[in-house]
Amino acid sequence: MSNPSLPYALVTGASSGIGYQYARQLAKRGYNLLIVSNEAEAIVEKADCIKTDFPVDVVPLMRDLGQPDAAKELYNFCKKNGWTVEVLINNAGVYHDRDFIADSEGFNQLILNLHVNTPAMLIYYFSQDMVARHKGYILNMSSITSEIAVQRLATYSATKAFLKNFNRSVHVELYHKGVYVTAVRPGAVDTGLYNISSTATKIGKAVGYITTPERLARQGLRAMFRGKAQRTPGFLNHVLIFLVALLPTGALRLIRRWNWF
Repeated sequence: MSNPSLPYALVTGASSGIGYQYARQLAKRGYNLLIVSNEAEAIVEKADCIKTDFPVDVVPLMRDLGQPDAAKELYNFCKKNGWTVEVLINNAGVYHDRDFIADSEGFNQLILNLHVNTPAMLIYYFSQDMVARHKGYILNMSSITSEIAVQRLATYSATKAFLKNFNRSVHVELYHKGVYVTAVRPGAVDTGLYNISSTATKIGKAVGYITTPERLARQGLRAMFRGKAQRTPGFLNHVLIFLVALLPTGALRLIRRWNWF
């Protein structure tokens, strides 16, 4: 039997992939769930799946977190319903492998709101209640691209860099107030988001560069509950960050000119 009086974990982007696995792992730990997505049918379906497998309360919330006031509206809705949010997972995101000026105005506004404005303001609102209770956990999904400024990832990598740097500052500010804030920076994850071939995916998994959503969720939550500031899974991801950082801008221009990447 579920117990709605227990604390809730709020997971954004929970209708598939990494977000769904975060929700399942948190349900396994006994947390009631508020799962958020802009995919109405999918989020209801995932809520039913979790409720079938775990004795927790699961509330599906259809929200477009790319809207400027989405964070405040969601926070107010949670307060109105009396849900105590002890865990906040900022996972919702979008990805395009495309030149900045080739993307639409709408998409560029969406990714900036979804990766910067909404997660920052969700932290602003919910962390104040966490501090008042002297207990809370926040996880922000960054990426190894936060260290890799290359072509076709201008907005994506920059917004993930914001999350990484913002996370570190807020981690220090809130740590001794009983609130743990953690950034997770994966490389490629087997979610279908990156259009990687099945052969490349198998090779990537074999060498440890590509991970599964379930494994990533376990690692991320483990780091968060231990109060770690940051988690970058996979040795090869650390190697990639180091190697790309050595490339001068001139080399990147040459790569662009000859269409090597």
